Amino acid sequence: MIASPMNIWVLILLIALGTFLIRFSFLGIVGNRPLPPFLIRLLRYTPVAVLPAMVAPQVLWPAATGGETDALRLLAAFAALAMAVTTRKVVPSIVVGSVVLLVGLQISAMV
Repeated sequence: MIASPMNIWVLILLIALGTFLIRFSFLGIVGNRPLPPFLIRLLRYTPVAVLPAMVAPQVLWPAATGGETDALRLLAAFAALAMAVTTRKVVPSIVVGSVVLLVGLQISAMV
């Protein structure tokens, strides 16, 4: 089924409105009042949860391999995880995982 451009724009606008309402409901209810301590503690884990949520599908079901798990991507993920555990820093972990993946892809392309 091919959607018309009008249907696509309506869908985009509805999704944008829904996203705005979800975010505004939280900010509008809280306003400029202080957040409860338990909520602040929970919000600190948001970046820690978002990054793996974005990366995990490409590690476990990469589109480049037709949706099959690839040993190279698992190796890069484990290298990034090992770096994260040892240094407890995000940027070096991303760099190590990226370098392992890129070097592995270059090596596999030469073979």
